Amino acid sequence: MPAVVACSVRMTGAVRRVLIRRARGQKTAYRDKVRAQIVLLAAGRETNTGIAAEVDVTVDTVRVWRGRFAEYGLAGLKDRPRSGRPSRFSPVQIAQVTSLACQLPAHAGAPLARWSCPELARETVARGVVETISPATVRRWLARDAIKPWQYRSWLFPRDPDFTVKAERVLGLYQHRWNGKKLEAGEYVNSSDEKTSIQARCRCHPTLPPGKARVMRVNHEYSRGGALAYLAAYDVHHARVFGHCAPSTGIVPFMALVEQVMTQQPYASAKRVFWIVDNGSSHRGQAAIDRLAQRFPNAVMVHTPIHASWLNQIEIYFSIVQRKVVSPNDFTDLHEVERRLTDFEKRYNATATPFQWTFTRHDLHDLLARISQHEQQEATAELPTAA
Repeated sequence: MPAVVACSVRMTGAVRRVLIRRARGQKTAYRDKVRAQIVLLAAGRETNTGIAAEVDVTVDTVRVWRGRFAEYGLAGLKDRPRSGRPSRFSPVQIAQVTSLACQLPAHAGAPLARWSCPELARETVARGVVETISPATVRRWLARDAIKPWQYRSWLFPRDPDFTVKAERVLGLYQHRWNGKKLEAGEYVNSSDEKTSIQARCRCHPTLPPGKARVMRVNHEYSRGGALAYLAAYDVHHARVFGHCAPSTGIVPFMALVEQVMTQQPYASAKRVFWIVDNGSSHRGQAAIDRLAQRFPNAVMVHTPIHASWLNQIEIYFSIVQRKVVSPNDFTDLHEVERRLTDFEKRYNATATPFQWTFTRHDLHDLLARISQHEQQEATAELPTAA
């Protein structure tokens, strides 16, 4: 019988580097690592028997992958398509489950707020769509279309009739502009608001610091030490925070914050200082505008639209305070809360840089156009069809 000659394996330098990465990669799938090792040894003129012994596979396995690489290159090292076991579910059944997942549970007659994969599997069987199905199968089907009915996001349409005008004013100030004109050197923009009800929760057992293979531990039980409000103003373009604590919010605490800022330089002698505020009771409406202008003639109050506090940059600072100072809440009393907030304010001002605000007036117009289009589509869908 003629001797069986092993396939000759040749490769370029680029292909060799790819195979070496696969053979040595810690995250490479085991089967891909073995195939790369076989081909690399074959390129070194090793015999099939020697390769099988070194890689710890059969000679037939070496022969298969050596031959496929010699014929198809790197593409030959992939698994060939397999028919697999016939599906137990028809495309119609899959479509019915997907359709059910895209309905609100209440509309489908289920006493649920949101669907989960086990609940969908249970409802599918109860409706007679299939005899039996696992939650894992439902999850796999939904993953194909990135459907996640257990998640939700809240939304709110603009309700302020002057939403566009008010929002453009705020966004213009962030871009150093007011009424279409560029702000001058002696003009400043402050964003201000109140963070209400910061509690002092004294834990019944001391908080344990993190250690080896252990996260910080905070006791669940606590005694209440009262609550206070943290009022702050943020200089948008110079990244400076001014704040103080008060027993509660109101006109008096807010005006105390204004007094704290406006009586120091450079704001005391500034040409204009714009105060961006939301529509809270402490600074709502024309009365608040007049009150501020009467006390400080160079101060201009600018309101965000109703339900649009996300346009106020001070909210970003408050989110930082919540993450870095307040949570987890473990304070002996309100004096410690106030001291921690004051110390953090100094620490923040030492290294702060302006927020990279990227939402512009152009983005605002795009958003409003999409909302308008959505409302028109809903209105068209609700029109009665002709008989």
